[in-house]
Amino acid sequence: MGYSNISAEISAESLAKIEAALATIDKEMPFLINLTVTERRQFFKMGDKSMAFVSNSITAAQQNQAILPSNFDLPELNRDFELAKTLTSVLSSLKTITERVDDTLLAVGSEAMRSSLNIYDYVKASAKYQHGLKSVAEQLGERFKAIGKTQRRNRRTTQTP
Repeated sequence: MGYSNISAEISAESLAKIEAALATIDKEMPFLINLTVTERRQFFKMGDKSMAFVSNSITAAQQNQAILPSNFDLPELNRDFELAKTLTSVLSSLKTITERVDDTLLAVGSEAMRSSLNIYDYVKASAKYQHGLKSVAEQLGERFKAIGKTQRRNRRTTQTP
């Protein structure tokens, strides 16, 4: 479905349910870890080709266990691989939701910003004639101090109402 103007709310009850569901996801996977950037660079990345490689190596190991050293833990490799497959599926589902939340946030944030820019224009125009609005216009204008007038004008003309 294409984008159309979004007019929605998340009730406090729904937000509580969402947060509880996310907490449940986190609770059900107590083994999840956080890696530093340096640590992330040190690990192999497991894409589709790597998944196939690991699957094939497990099959080879199962069919030729005599070639493995006695301390090689094939059951642990199987557990790791099964968890990797499951986490890949979970991550795929989470990414789909995350992308939709991110896209929706971008759209509604843009809508809010566009409307706020209109208000800012009204306040600036009215500040010339109505007492007390000059300070409001200055306060709103703080957002654009680093952006030149040309850039601000270009952004407005490239946004469609």
